[in-house]
Amino acid sequence: MKKIIVAATALLIGLSPIMADASPRGDLKKFRDYFTKMNPGVKFQDYANGIYALDENRRAEWENIEEFPPYEDGVDVGARLFKKYGVAKCFPNGGKGVRQNYPMWKGGKVHTLEGDLMACLKKNGVNTKKEKLKYGKGKFAGIAAYMTSTSKGNAIKVKINSSRKSMKVYNQGKRHFYGKRGQLNFSCADCHVYNHGMMARGNLLSPALGHTSHFPVWRRKWASKTAKKKGKAGPFDGFGTIQRRYGGCNKQVRAKPLKGKKGKQHPEYVALEYFHTYMSNGIKVNGPAVRQ
Repeated sequence: MKKIIVAATALLIGLSPIMADASPRGDLKKFRDYFTKMNPGVKFQDYANGIYALDENRRAEWENIEEFPPYEDGVDVGARLFKKYGVAKCFPNGGKGVRQNYPMWKGGKVHTLEGDLMACLKKNGVNTKKEKLKYGKGKFAGIAAYMTSTSKGNAIKVKINSSRKSMKVYNQGKRHFYGKRGQLNFSCADCHVYNHGMMARGNLLSPALGHTSHFPVWRRKWASKTAKKKGKAGPFDGFGTIQRRYGGCNKQVRAKPLKGKKGKQHPEYVALEYFHTYMSNGIKVNGPAVRQ
């Protein structure tokens, strides 16, 4: 473990230009190079598998679970709700095979898949409160998971618009990723770049490269928590979007999670998702998937 820390410290010198305002293309190259140097035995596309690209024993257990995935029923119901709410008419290609293009710059702002999905539901007259469709989890995440499943195998190809407004959002997301916060004074990068592959409270820290490729995910922790409250877990209870995970990470470093206003996602998390997803460009979509 000491060797890993020393190696990470040495390589951090090579990663430091990312923290300054550099070009997205330059950021992406340095980001990839860092993980390549840290994990020479891990293939680029394997980063879509998160911690299971790093730990053989955990990977074997995960592959067994994925043979009969606990999220399968949720995806099936998500597909039915996708049809029921008329989501197809709001997206190119009928809403299928589009996940890899999000987040995208459109109409002078960043659009996330979940942001466009919520806007679609409201446009179609769906009473989201009555239907209990909330950002981040539940049935809403189930619909997003179904849409993501139709993009499996498609490489992430987020395009960063070169306009001043777009670059401002991109750099905002980058600063959030590398910025310290909370009582523990941790950044996203502290856990998922510099110390990825190390243990934290019994959990293996996942690599940031490939993070967004498998969301929405089905987490055993989320399903277990809901099951304790209700006595059993429903088909959607383990699901969560990437921005739900951002909120959870904030809690873990003892920072207050950010919540959007007026039925929208928080702009800080939207910016973070814009940068974070771009850093996984080229990795194939692998969601939904089981995570710890």
